[in-house]
Amino acid sequence: MKYSIILLCSCLFMISCSDILIEKPKAIAEENFYKTPQEVQTAVNGIFSPLKDYNCFGFLYPAQLVCYSDFAAGRGSYEPVSQFQGLDNTNIGRIQLIWSNFYKAIRNSNNVILNLTDNKNLSDADRNKYLAEARFMRAFVYFDIVKNWGRAVLRTEANMMDEEVPLSSSDDVYKLIEDDLTFAAGNLPAKADNPGYPTSGAAKTVLADVHFYQGQYQEALDLATDVKNSGEYSLVKIQSYQDFEQKLYGADLVTSPEEIFYLKYSRASGDVGWSYVSFLHSAASGYYNSSSLWAIYIDTTVYNVYSNWDGRDIRKQLWYGFLGDFGLGPNKLLSRKFIDPETIESGTQGGNDYPFYRYADLLLLFAESDCRVNGVTAEALEALNQVRRRGYGRDPSVSSDIDYKMSDFSSGEAFTDSVIKERGYEDFIEGGKRWFDLKRLGKQECSEIIKEHTGKVIADKHFLWPFPPDELNINKGIKNSDQNPGY
Repeated sequence: MKYSIILLCSCLFMISCSDILIEKPKAIAEENFYKTPQEVQTAVNGIFSPLKDYNCFGFLYPAQLVCYSDFAAGRGSYEPVSQFQGLDNTNIGRIQLIWSNFYKAIRNSNNVILNLTDNKNLSDADRNKYLAEARFMRAFVYFDIVKNWGRAVLRTEANMMDEEVPLSSSDDVYKLIEDDLTFAAGNLPAKADNPGYPTSGAAKTVLADVHFYQGQYQEALDLATDVKNSGEYSLVKIQSYQDFEQKLYGADLVTSPEEIFYLKYSRASGDVGWSYVSFLHSAASGYYNSSSLWAIYIDTTVYNVYSNWDGRDIRKQLWYGFLGDFGLGPNKLLSRKFIDPETIESGTQGGNDYPFYRYADLLLLFAESDCRVNGVTAEALEALNQVRRRGYGRDPSVSSDIDYKMSDFSSGEAFTDSVIKERGYEDFIEGGKRWFDLKRLGKQECSEIIKEHTGKVIADKHFLWPFPPDELNINKGIKNSDQNPGY
């Protein structure tokens, strides 16, 4: 049976709404806890619970961000998101729930860090491993916050009891993220005890992405090179779109050699499933059950990335037409990248995992960073070609007729453009990967790509989410003038 992380310790979660952002360490800090590795692991597991929730990574977060893409559009209440004009009240309410769950996870991370820092009940090795897991997860969440909101209320174990905490600059947020991930990389094991726990390779990969997102390409290259050369990961070989569905994203898949860091889900009764999969399908397609929402699609007459996509690329086949009208009209396609036909009837609990970081992502990050630092190199070209070959169903490690060649690129810019295009083909509908990939290029270039591929113009307010009303009402350290532009 597919492995899932068991989440215990309900005392971590029984809080009032006003306590979400301001946590007094209560029962978790009592002397009868944090005495054994099992107790500490229970506390660490508690960090995952609010993140896996429907109102966070379980559904709202990936559903919200995939609608920002030049590969897909939202239907119904998500349609305004795909207009690139900012968020309406319905979607502001959704991101408030995401913010709340992010800070629950941060609170739980801070509790672990606070109670382990000087803990004498554990060996140094055990204490540092659990500290590294908590600090990895705290950094992971803050990275998502700073990408979406631009700044953050920087709550740590040192100020978690303070009621008024002002917004911190992105520089200060990134400093905490980098410190946490550096510690995690030095204290996590190369292989996780169980799927879903962070490893040293995961910490280095996320840290590489943190530098990459900030345009610090030498630092990103150094870390990506370390992970690539570790031998811990490899691309899954693919020969058909069904292989993508089953061998890379399958609902019954425990893990794969490509997995660097995934959030683990299970359809098993009593466990937490990935509800986002229901967002992608029509019930009549057979790819999901009657709870399917078919709320994300691509219009092939508007989104020209599809018409420009080489038909030999198997990844293109993960978009599918439907026999009969499922409510969207002609020229509309749904995605079968994530499917789970065995989902519990009338449930919204897909067994698929959320693939935050795959080895393909690491190879493309390496390729672009290497080019930006050194120009077009043989190593960067090979990394790009490995992902491309696999997309066409070829052996990633063997040269093929669809390979890019050095002569194909007149400049480093032409090469990085090809990497960014390849990343779009590789990562479409995987949460916010495509939007973040475009946004890191800067507002102008991001806007140009969206306009070229969709004909839509991005409003300036669309680049950042508004700080939620609840945070502004509860936390008097933030002034109304601190709100992001346009809200």
